[in-house]
Amino acid sequence: MSPAEPESHAITVHLDRLLAERDMTLTELADRVGVTVVNLSILKNGRAKAIRFTTLTRLCEVLGCQPGDLLGYHAGEER
Repeated sequence: MSPAEPESHAITVHLDRLLAERDMTLTELADRVGVTVVNLSILKNGRAKAIRFTTLTRLCEVLGCQPGDLLGYHAGEER
């Protein structure tokens, strides 16, 4: 893989679904979690390369979910 190629992975982020189920906006979630809307948008769109456990913890606290509700793994299905 060349440096210009994006890294592929089989992890999906279900932030859209969780926000819709809780009738919450990305901006509201960002404020409550303490991260920028831009960083949450990168996560939501599957472009994040990493997530801090502290951020994952806050997301789960605010959304009332488990990490497995937020993230999924699809073997053999690279994004």
